[in-house]
Amino acid sequence: MTLYDIKPAFQRLLRPACGALAKAGITANQVTIGAMLLSIATGTALAVLHEEHRVLLLVPVTLFLRMALNAIDGMLAREHGMQSALGGLLNELGDVVSDIALYAPFGLIAGISPVVVSATVVLAVLSEMTGVIAVQIEASRRYDGPMGKSDRAFGFGLIAVLLGLGLEPGAWVNACLGIMALLTTATILNRARAALKELAQSG
Repeated sequence: MTLYDIKPAFQRLLRPACGALAKAGITANQVTIGAMLLSIATGTALAVLHEEHRVLLLVPVTLFLRMALNAIDGMLAREHGMQSALGGLLNELGDVVSDIALYAPFGLIAGISPVVVSATVVLAVLSEMTGVIAVQIEASRRYDGPMGKSDRAFGFGLIAVLLGLGLEPGAWVNACLGIMALLTTATILNRARAALKELAQSG
């Protein structure tokens, strides 16, 4: 189980907004690019103003908006005839770029290990790559947990809220990120194993 499993319920709440965007002529690709640019802008603000703890409160807001926009772009593509090869590329690349832009600046905050942050971000990228590679070997795109995109967003978002409200950074942040890194490693293995199992069963 991961937070990704609540996506269908979240999509139902967003369907009216999705319909309104489609009527306004907004495309799925535009929404995807908008979500990525929002993440880059927030990450840039965090990198520049990392000594000001209140700027971290932008992170959970951006993560929530990004999650909503990601759900909307998928619905626009599937339900309003906007699926395209370019959309598939933008969707996967946008997620990876957004993760790097939002999470890497945490390594600039005094008291947080840049090595642990870097390891967590690199493993996150590898986990998404593993999910995509499954398609290349003719399995389905893998979203297995325990540390999927939504779970990662929850972890970083919670850390950002606590820091933004004034809790001092330190060993607790590094411990949390270390746990996330371990769970992401398990996710990589689970996705690879699930893809190979799927191929074996279909063969």
